[in-house]
Amino acid sequence: MDSKAKKYKRVLEGIVVSDKMDKTIVVKVESKQKHPLYGKTISKNKRYKAHDEKNECHEGDLVRVVECRPLSKDKKFRLTKIIKKAERIEKDSIDSDVESVLKREKHAPEAAVSQVEGE
Repeated sequence: MDSKAKKYKRVLEGIVVSDKMDKTIVVKVESKQKHPLYGKTISKNKRYKAHDEKNECHEGDLVRVVECRPLSKDKKFRLTKIIKKAERIEKDSIDSDVESVLKREKHAPEAAVSQVEGE
């Protein structure tokens, strides 16, 4: 057998939970396994740092990463494919909604509270 034969590389799918670092994403991979004695399904979450060369991933994206040589102390995976992009909500629309609520509370705080309580 060749010494340069490809060895098994893990391929994982998970959700991006952080993209704040440059060219690095944090991917949460959920694995489910059955308890050997009781039979209850247990879900375990593990977070992996992966290399994202083009900074194309954002939080909430479903991605596929593959194991590679160590790129840094914690980074041992590389992004191969974005399976599904997360839906993005424009920040301006959120800000305008929050501002309108704050204005309503500023002018009539009792009415805003009663609207929320449903009285």
